[in-house]
Amino acid sequence: MASYTYQATNKEGKTVNGTVEAADRAGVIAHLGKQGLKPVSIKEIAIKKGRLLNLKFGGKVKTKDLVIFTRQLSTMVSAGVPLLRALTTLQSQTENKKFKTVLEIVNRDVQGGASLGDAFAKHPSVFSDVFVNMVRAGEAGGILDEILKRLAVQQEKNDSIRKKVKGAMTYPIVLMVITVLAFFGLMFFVIPMIGGILKDLGGPNAQLPEITQIMLSISSFMRDRWYVVLGVAVVGTILIQRWLHSPKGKSQFHHFVIKVPAVGGIIRKLAVARFSRTFASLLGAGVSVLEALDVTSRAIGNKAYEEALVKAAEGVKNGKQLSETLMGNKLFPDIIPQMLAVGEETGETAEVLIKVADFYEEEVDTAIASISSIIEPVMIVFMGSMVGLIAASVMGPIASLSQNIKG
Repeated sequence: MASYTYQATNKEGKTVNGTVEAADRAGVIAHLGKQGLKPVSIKEIAIKKGRLLNLKFGGKVKTKDLVIFTRQLSTMVSAGVPLLRALTTLQSQTENKKFKTVLEIVNRDVQGGASLGDAFAKHPSVFSDVFVNMVRAGEAGGILDEILKRLAVQQEKNDSIRKKVKGAMTYPIVLMVITVLAFFGLMFFVIPMIGGILKDLGGPNAQLPEITQIMLSISSFMRDRWYVVLGVAVVGTILIQRWLHSPKGKSQFHHFVIKVPAVGGIIRKLAVARFSRTFASLLGAGVSVLEALDVTSRAIGNKAYEEALVKAAEGVKNGKQLSETLMGNKLFPDIIPQMLAVGEETGETAEVLIKVADFYEEEVDTAIASISSIIEPVMIVFMGSMVGLIAASVMGPIASLSQNIKG
């Protein structure tokens, strides 16, 4: 796909400028024809290699940068600053090189006649589906400044929860890495040395305890067949990654993790909170229920919930209320369809779901704090067990040999 700028005339004879992505010039002409436009000139946009590399490899746009941009754009639009001037100002202020390049392209597209939502939609790695759809709804309803404020709040909430989850997982991951490294260090260096000492003390016919023999056999295999261990680890990692990135594998994994004790409960609460806030934000922006369900299902980040919401959307298409389609679904607690029913009756579904989102975000905070306090002793016991096993395999034969020497 290439980008093209065009100048065309509409049915009233007015000149229209814009940009469009298409496979070739014929695709641009066909696209303009569907819109009732007669092309005057079409030019392909030459993207510099340096800029293309910057977009692909120039780092990430952090949530903090996006939140600041959203809040500032909302303030400027609310104050009556023209959109193009606001975009130009914010582009010059941002320090993130990738974001600066993206805003430059967005600014150029808006200058060419594209809507802000359509300009954002060309950069899915920066602006999510939720962001784009809410901006489009805000432009259509003439409440862009209010919608941008909501977006900033939602992004801050999502980022806060994401940081808390990462913070809770950092400690056990570090402990696990240390444990694995310690295990390999012991197997490759410590156990062989101790095994040699025991054989020297007890002689070639010394009878070592079974646990010691097992540890020495594992160590010997890992040292002699290290390439096999490395190969299995690499191949296994690649296969697992491919499975997790495949549609079937991702769905199976997501269905599995929500059933894992302790962790599954947090994931379910997190998904429900994200559903409630995202769906409420889209409805509040004036997005239709079906479109909001489609966007929300992909924004939750869990295939199990995505499939459930796709199924719910089918029910809504057939004339059912959303509360009816979610009733009895085990992924959603009973409070969700009940609160949805109340919102549908009063016409305040968005407001009701915001309260539900606040409640479940607090539940997530509490659950994360609880599991963090549980993980630490569990990991300590695990590491202690491993050290104890190795100590037993070493101390057992030493004690036996000392008794033989005394006898």
